[in-house]
Amino acid sequence: MSRTEIKDYGEFGLIHHLTKNIELQNASSILGVGDDAAVIDHFGKQTVVTTDLLIEGVHFDLSYTPLKHLGYKSVVVNVSDIYAMNATPTQITLSIGLSSRFSVEAIEEFYEGVYIACEEYGVDLIGGDTSASQKGFIISVTAIGEVVAEKIVKRSTAQKGDLICCSGDLGGSYIGLLFLEREKKIYLENPQIQPDLENESYVIGRLLKPKARKDIHQFLEENNIVPTSMMDISDGLSSELLHICEKSGVGCMIHEEKLPISEESRSAAYKFEIDPTACALSGGEDYELLFTIKQADYDKLTLNEQISVIGYVTDAEEGAKIKTKGGNLHNITAQGWNAFKQQ
Repeated sequence: MSRTEIKDYGEFGLIHHLTKNIELQNASSILGVGDDAAVIDHFGKQTVVTTDLLIEGVHFDLSYTPLKHLGYKSVVVNVSDIYAMNATPTQITLSIGLSSRFSVEAIEEFYEGVYIACEEYGVDLIGGDTSASQKGFIISVTAIGEVVAEKIVKRSTAQKGDLICCSGDLGGSYIGLLFLEREKKIYLENPQIQPDLENESYVIGRLLKPKARKDIHQFLEENNIVPTSMMDISDGLSSELLHICEKSGVGCMIHEEKLPISEESRSAAYKFEIDPTACALSGGEDYELLFTIKQADYDKLTLNEQISVIGYVTDAEEGAKIKTKGGNLHNITAQGWNAFKQQ
């Protein structure tokens, strides 16, 4: 494959090259890429905005992360936050910092993943920025969504007696990371050895190509369920539960036997001789939805096998607890991702 240097295009030439085929999907996208600023109109609905920063060497490793997957994931981690507010994502802006080791073809591959995610989640790329970076790849995505005022869901509104629910399954992304880091270490020690990732496609896919739970958002909408609180699981179930408890001024009780862990993740965890429950509680990057609902809505949840009820909300004085399969009680502690612990 031929290599085109980014400097051959220049900043505006590169932006035009990467965005020339954009077609806007949402009526609220009045003006997109190509002017000093984008214009959106949500026609009386509330606007929800979130931003995430992804930095090479901190949030991703290009030695085992394909650029197309990275582009896709960069969108997913942001629209997941929009769904966590019970809103519908409609637009994103994307800014990137690039070093000279990246070619135009490499960035095209990254943008291919971006556009696949935009189409899947029905969002428009309406702007952003590009800049030179001294080293590495820096990605900043801002996602915008819409929601009617009475359906906005925050972290701070859980109440005693609410049921604690979780979508999908937990822990797989962390275990996928363990496999990729193991194979990277082996490769660096002996480049002749091929990666051994047979039968681990599920957990590796959970890391490299996560899914935002658009389907859960639609299910809640269609069944007239408005969660009492909600957030997405990016830093680990334990951390997110503690966020909801702190913001809402409540406690919680969850049951180990109720935690949704796939058989693929469970068997993969045993290969590393680690506890699947620990992975589910502290792994992070699952991008599932954690939410609470009124007990009156419980019967509606039986229509969706992708939702698990894992516990209930208690008084703040009771703390945040997990009951093990053996019947023992333990305090829930935050051991998930810490953005500044890695330094």
